[in-house]
Amino acid sequence: MDVLIALLAIAVGLILFILLGLDVQYRQRLGNKMELSSGKWEIEVYEPQRYVLVGELEFHNFTERLEVMVPEIRAEVVLLSADSLEGITTTTRIEPRFKGADVRADGYWESHIVKIGKDDPIEVTVEIRGDDLGQLRVAWVQIHYMTYGPEGRCPNVRHVIVPLKFPTVEESHRWRPATNADVLPIRTHLLTHLDDPVAIVKRYVMPHAQPGDVVTLGESPVAIMQGRFRHPSTIQPGWLAKRLCYLFLPTSSLATACGLQTLIDLVGAGRVFVAFFGGALAKLIGKKGVFYQLAGEQARLIDDVTGTIPPYDKFIVLGPHNPREICDRIQQETGLSAAIVDVNDLKAVKILASTADLSHSLLKQALISNPAGNANEQTPVVLIRPTEPERGLRSKFSSP
Repeated sequence: MDVLIALLAIAVGLILFILLGLDVQYRQRLGNKMELSSGKWEIEVYEPQRYVLVGELEFHNFTERLEVMVPEIRAEVVLLSADSLEGITTTTRIEPRFKGADVRADGYWESHIVKIGKDDPIEVTVEIRGDDLGQLRVAWVQIHYMTYGPEGRCPNVRHVIVPLKFPTVEESHRWRPATNADVLPIRTHLLTHLDDPVAIVKRYVMPHAQPGDVVTLGESPVAIMQGRFRHPSTIQPGWLAKRLCYLFLPTSSLATACGLQTLIDLVGAGRVFVAFFGGALAKLIGKKGVFYQLAGEQARLIDDVTGTIPPYDKFIVLGPHNPREICDRIQQETGLSAAIVDVNDLKAVKILASTADLSHSLLKQALISNPAGNANEQTPVVLIRPTEPERGLRSKFSSP
C-alpha cells in the first residue's frame, strides 16, 4: 500500500511538473504576437471635392517558431471637421503587396500566412468625396484585422491619424507679453506619427524666428509624433491595476485600470507596487509625491482618455522618449535653443528637457500663463523672444 501511495504521489508530482512546464513555455512564447505598423502615408490627391490617402503598412510576425495567419482585415474612417459631414463619403481599399499576392478586383482579402520573422507589406487607400472638403481637419483610419494562430482568433486594431488641414505660417502672428520675454503661440496641423519635431520647427517656427529666440514644444505632442499613444481597447488591465487604481485621486491619469496598466506595462508590476507601498508609508509622515518619485518620470506624464485634443482624447498618451536628444537635434539643425515642457492652466510649468544654454527660470516665467492653452487651440509650439538683458541664455551663475 505504501508503495502504491508513493507511486501515486510521484505520478501526481510528475503531472504537476509537466503542467507547470507547459505553463512556463506558454507564457514565454505568447502566440499571435504580430503587429501591423502605422506605416507611411501620403495624400496623393488633394482636390476641393476629392482626397485620396495612401498608406504603406507592414505585418510583422514576432511569434517564435510559429506562423500566424491574417484571415480578415478591413478599414473604417472617422472624419473630424469644422462643419457638418453631410454629403461627404469615404471608401476604403486594402491590397496585399507581399510577394506572390493576388490583388483581386473585387477587394476580397484572401487569408494570408505571415512567416516567422517576416515583414509582409499591404497598401491601404482611403478616398474621400464631397462638394467641399475644405473644412475637413483629420482622417482617423482604423484598420481592424484578425490574427489566427496558437492563441486562436484574436481581434486587433491599428489606429492611424492623418491630418487633412495645414495652416499657413501667417496664421500665427499674435505675440503676447510675458515676464522678461514675448511669446508667440504657433498653430500647426494636427500632429501625428507622420511628423518629426525638427521638421515641424523648420516649417512653422523658422519663418518667425530670429537669433536668440527659444522654441518650446508640449510634451504630449512630442510623444504623439513618436507614436507613443495607445487605445484602451489594446490594453488588458491586470489584477494589480484593477485594484490600485481606486486608490488614486479621481483627477489622476492613473485612476483608471487602463491608465495604471499602461504604467505597469512600461516599468513593471513590481516597481509600481513598491512605489505605491512606499508612497503610502510616506504619506503617513506627511510626505507627498513619493509614489511618483519611485515609479519614475512616466508616472507623471501619462495622459489618460480625455487628456488631449480630439481624436487623441480617445487614447492614452505616454510621455516622450529621450526629450533631451530632441532638443539637441532642434538646436543643431535650426540654431534655436529648445525645450520640451509640460504646462497647464494651474500655473504649473515642468521642463522635461532643454538645451544646455537655457535658463529654466526664464522658461517658467514666460510659460506660466500657459500661452499654448489646454483646449483645442492646436498651438503645441511656443516661440519665446527674451527681452534684454537676459536673452534666455544661462549665465555661469544661474541655476537650472
